[in-house]
Amino acid sequence: MKNENTIEALVFAQKLAQLSKALWKAAEKDWQQWIKPYDLNINEHHILWIAYHLNGASISDVAKFGVMHVSTAFNFSKKLEERGLLTFSKKVDDKRNTYIQLTEAGKKIVLDILNDFNPKSNTLLQGTLPLKELYGKFPDILELTAIIRNIYGDDFMDIFHKSFHNLEQQLIEQEIEEREDFKEEAI
Repeated sequence: MKNENTIEALVFAQKLAQLSKALWKAAEKDWQQWIKPYDLNINEHHILWIAYHLNGASISDVAKFGVMHVSTAFNFSKKLEERGLLTFSKKVDDKRNTYIQLTEAGKKIVLDILNDFNPKSNTLLQGTLPLKELYGKFPDILELTAIIRNIYGDDFMDIFHKSFHNLEQQLIEQEIEEREDFKEEAI
């Protein structure tokens, strides 16, 4: 006979598994539709994203932060190299690790994809809009973030937060630049 703690843990684990699967299915569909015009799959896009935000990363870093096996990170990175979107290198003082760096074409595709984001075609975003309308902001997802931190560690979450902070700053700078261009055109 199971004790109360075991039953509670089992129910929680199953709830989390079911909700995660449903959430991932929607996220996967949204992500695939978003990057489809660029002939990329999710792993390839994720590798480009990581390389962009880490400004050169080892294959091990890509695997760690992309939550994928090292061979997956390497094989998809090779495909991106063949397309001219990134390059491979070794550091003089670190011959064991292979590093990737975005090419100009790789940087351009990352920025083009960001600019092509359409909130109206994103199922997850549409599902959160009632919460945003109610609370005036998108959900913080603090509990989920805490679970992920406990599973993958502080390094993972630091890179996660850094990449989205950088993205937000970049988008704000772009918005300011566009406003200034608009004002100049109006004069």
